[in-house]
Amino acid sequence: MIRLKKNITLIIFFFPIVLIGQYTLKVNVVSEEENLPLQNVELYHKVEGKIYLSDAKGFLQIDDLAKAKHEFLVFREDFDILNKEIDLDSDTTILIQLRSLSVALNAIEIAERKKEIFQIRHLKDVEGTAIYAGKKSEVVLMDLVRGNVAINQARQVYAQVSGLNIYEGSDGGLQLNLGGRGLDPNRTSNFNTRQNGYDISADVLGYPENYYTPPTEALEEIRIVRGASSLQYGTQFGGLIDFRIKKAPNFKKFDLQTSHTIGSYGLYSSLTNFGVNRSKVSVNGFYQYKRGNGFRENSQFKSNNLWLAVDYKLSTQTNVEFEFTYFNYLAKQAGGLTDQQFEIDPQMSTRSRNWFGVDWKLYNLEFIHEFKKDHKISLSLFALDAARNALGFRGNPSNLNENPITALDEQDLQGQFILPRDLIKGTFRNAGFEFRYIQPLYVGEIKSIALVGQKLFKAKNASIQGPGSNGVDPEFSFSNELYPDYPSQSNFLFPNFNYSAFAENIFYLNPRFSITPGIRWEYIKTQSEGNYNQVIFDNAGNPIANNLLTDDRLLERNFLLLGIGIQHKKSENFQCVFNFSQNYRSVTFSDIRTVSPTFVIDPDIKDETGFTADFGIKGRYGKYLSYDLSTYGILYDNRIGIILDDRANRIRKNIGKALIGGLESLLTFNPVRFINDSTSLWSTNMFVNMAITTSRYIESEESNVVGKQVEFIPLINLKTGVDLAYKRTQISAQYSFISKQYTDVQNSSIAPAGDNRSGIIGEIPAYQIFDLHLSHNLDRVEISAGVNNLFDAAYFTRRATGYPGPGIIPSTGRNFYFGVNWKL
Repeated sequence: MIRLKKNITLIIFFFPIVLIGQYTLKVNVVSEEENLPLQNVELYHKVEGKIYLSDAKGFLQIDDLAKAKHEFLVFREDFDILNKEIDLDSDTTILIQLRSLSVALNAIEIAERKKEIFQIRHLKDVEGTAIYAGKKSEVVLMDLVRGNVAINQARQVYAQVSGLNIYEGSDGGLQLNLGGRGLDPNRTSNFNTRQNGYDISADVLGYPENYYTPPTEALEEIRIVRGASSLQYGTQFGGLIDFRIKKAPNFKKFDLQTSHTIGSYGLYSSLTNFGVNRSKVSVNGFYQYKRGNGFRENSQFKSNNLWLAVDYKLSTQTNVEFEFTYFNYLAKQAGGLTDQQFEIDPQMSTRSRNWFGVDWKLYNLEFIHEFKKDHKISLSLFALDAARNALGFRGNPSNLNENPITALDEQDLQGQFILPRDLIKGTFRNAGFEFRYIQPLYVGEIKSIALVGQKLFKAKNASIQGPGSNGVDPEFSFSNELYPDYPSQSNFLFPNFNYSAFAENIFYLNPRFSITPGIRWEYIKTQSEGNYNQVIFDNAGNPIANNLLTDDRLLERNFLLLGIGIQHKKSENFQCVFNFSQNYRSVTFSDIRTVSPTFVIDPDIKDETGFTADFGIKGRYGKYLSYDLSTYGILYDNRIGIILDDRANRIRKNIGKALIGGLESLLTFNPVRFINDSTSLWSTNMFVNMAITTSRYIESEESNVVGKQVEFIPLINLKTGVDLAYKRTQISAQYSFISKQYTDVQNSSIAPAGDNRSGIIGEIPAYQIFDLHLSHNLDRVEISAGVNNLFDAAYFTRRATGYPGPGIIPSTGRNFYFGVNWKL
């Protein structure tokens, strides 16, 4: 209790309350030629980074502006950009006239204007009730993405986000696997993943894996904040990924959009989204259906995804919104390969009876109230009711159709399978709330913006493992009575609880220089309650003992995380950022208790701790060059990995302390604007996104570890591309190169043929991929087509130790797609 009082006192320190006085600016926007009011004109405040939108009468109002000179950019796609300076010392009303463009813009030129004005790749200092000042952040605007969005092709969607490592083995893009800066990409479990600001993973502490990812076609933008987000959004090393679903613009009473895509290997994807706006009520939603046969044999899939949001404006200051998400998919899994099998045929399948099913239901109720301009509270009540089922054989890929008991998939004289498949059923039921309050303040003569918040999360998840059916269909039911001596049996509950309180405060020492200290206090209680079977076999493989063992655990801890960000905006075209933040990742009990035939778990496994530091500069030079350059360092203590012990057993445990650092860079260049600044029917844009990352284990009690490279880190991660547009037609080409990377802490070489670890250990070789995309816009209809992996490279990005392998998971070869998008 004493410690809690101290922590609350520290949080209050970040939240001084001082009253301030402000002025109101009223703006009327009209066309210069006809003097008619202009709707949907965006007024961008250069210093504060806020956007204001004109209504149907061309009117907008900005309250609580300080006495100062304010710089704005005024923008609409079919009009010239206008710079406007306003020296405000009282309530003011102004008229702004915009001149129409003489030439219709092509797709690239529109995108370049948006980048130039709103710096779309970086979040503003304040967004809603969140603070992003002093943090490395990126925003992916989906309207500007060119690629196969129907299957969530991650290397195209995140092409201009530096340093991300991607697993590409998921057919149809059903799951997103992103890592970065040395973090395992598996199911994006090292990021705090959110949809419209609330959690969507299975269990943010006990099992932070993501079986649901919103369809890329339904998104407006994707917000990414690196490890510094640990103070507001959790303790994780990776940072935050927040998927923002598109909604109908407020000025449209009804909006409808539908897209249909067909592609190689039987791909068909259909997505329809809609929006209805009335005086106080808005309803938005989407439905997606997707199916395909997959790149490999035995890899067909089918999915359904529904999202519905109802927004009710109680008043001009108060808003309530309810969201519901439903996601269901069933996928057959082809199994992993050995290195030798991959060389012979990457499309080969070693499993014919493996299935994976997901059923996901998300609920969120959000209340937002604005007491006055920029004084806001938000309360989010969220819940998850979900299940995932994994059925099949998970043994070494060198044993075809391996059974966990006999290493053979035996059949009787009629060809029927005799022995069962391994079945793991997981259920995830959790709920919680997150409260935030933000307001601008003055501390003496220093302007500041303060944020305080708290989050409570409670989960009661379950995991059951045992013998499934002996059939070939996706039958997710147990057969314990038929196979009482099945070796992999367990039944566990995981009642986890988490409470956290956090605060951040932006201190503007002057209008362009700010310091943002932050603090977060965490209380975590993780539990496991259940039992497992210990079956003992004789040398002939016959069971001679079957012991039921109990394994109940309770782990409580509370701790404080600190951080600070410094930001200097020298001008609208140049700024630099420094950030330091502590990180923490709790060990997951549900992962520990799952029995795997390819590795064992150290029972003394511990939480991971460390910190992240960033320094970066970003800006523009003229209208043709933009840059984002940064360097970072991560100290990662008690890092968890898999190691080979003296008896050749693969053990998952705490390895030691790792140091990771690197350079991340993104350059974009428009040669047409460089040659001729005037508007043209032709336009082109080029980008180079390169990350150079070095890593080493610097401390470890394990042999053959110190000095080794950290797993999942390629030295070079390069993506570069060019867009060329003429009027309404655009062609995009992208090249990706990823250097080799290791998959275990001892940097093991590829296992020789016949070794039962073949496919599971060894490096991931370097690979390079070319992608092409073509689109043509016909007012309300956009037609697109493309080819991924143009030169049909045979490559892989993952050596799985469990599902969906184990073994090498080949990535998709050359494939084509064709899509049509229609907007009302």
